[in-house]
Amino acid sequence: MPIDTDSTKAVGRRLAAVIVSVVAWVGAVAGCVLTVMELVTYPRTSDAFIRANTVGVAAHVSGNIVELNIRDNQRVTAGDLLFIVDPRPYESVVERLNAKLLLTDLEIEAYRQSVLSAQAVLEEARAEAEYATAHLARLTPLLDQRFVTPDEVQKAGSVAEAALGRVMAAEAELARSKRLVGDEGGINVRRREVEASLADAELNIGYCYVRAPVTGYISNLNIARGEYANQGAQLFTIVDDSRWYVLANYRETLLSRIKPGMVAEVWLLACPGQPLRGVVQGVGKAIYQPVGASVDALPDVPPSLDWVRLAQRFPVRIILEDAPNCSLHSGGTATVRIRPDQRVGQPRDGILEEPVASN
Repeated sequence: MPIDTDSTKAVGRRLAAVIVSVVAWVGAVAGCVLTVMELVTYPRTSDAFIRANTVGVAAHVSGNIVELNIRDNQRVTAGDLLFIVDPRPYESVVERLNAKLLLTDLEIEAYRQSVLSAQAVLEEARAEAEYATAHLARLTPLLDQRFVTPDEVQKAGSVAEAALGRVMAAEAELARSKRLVGDEGGINVRRREVEASLADAELNIGYCYVRAPVTGYISNLNIARGEYANQGAQLFTIVDDSRWYVLANYRETLLSRIKPGMVAEVWLLACPGQPLRGVVQGVGKAIYQPVGASVDALPDVPPSLDWVRLAQRFPVRIILEDAPNCSLHSGGTATVRIRPDQRVGQPRDGILEEPVASN
């Protein structure tokens, strides 16, 4: 009986298709398993952004900006003069307080002269009281011998009491004069008060000259010369580029495998082909959660619960140890992979190939 060649070829094709399908399914399953194992072993995410610390620049004193020495996106060094607030109103305050300090010195000298005058009055009152007391002591024995009248003795006693009263008044006036001088604990509080006001006024003059607190780049500069600067109102920002880090948002299901000190591999979208080494500084302990927030001191609890519960993401801060050969910008996109098998201080291993973007 002759063999049907067409039927044999059809059977072969079907068998080959079945084999290819099985191999494809096995490969897909194996790929999925390997991918899951890779994700569990080396937690990774593409929900990451490069960051740098920023410093908001504001004037310590209010006034018109009379000099502006910077432009937007300019690099400045710590200590550079950024702008000047009109110092003339504050200089006039310093001049007035200098004059007040001189006047205070004259007042203090006048009060010290008053102390000398009060001491002289006290000495005079004591002398009169001593004489009046002695005179009364001499007259009192003579009353029994009728050499003096009772009226004379009574008058002498009144004079002695009045003299003692004047002594007490002179002593109080002397104490008051000393207090008015303001000397206390080796310093003069009158002068110290004016000196403190003068130092504050001189400090305000220094605040008129605003300098860069850190080295970095000017960002969001939207002011011009002549702008009125309000005290404490932020005018622009300086991006501190001395230390760059990455905030990688990981699902809470992976946080148990991420510990401080672990090595991280970082790929920046702006720097393709340049894998960077970083170190996990810490894992965020809290995020803002609108559900459950307090409203009028009471918890806001939604009346229903979704069937699908999505894992929350928490920020992991990673300090970059390598300096890339490209410009870094805060807010740039990054992909991060944690290496739990490597810690700070261990020999550096080869950076793995750039991973496929994954959440």
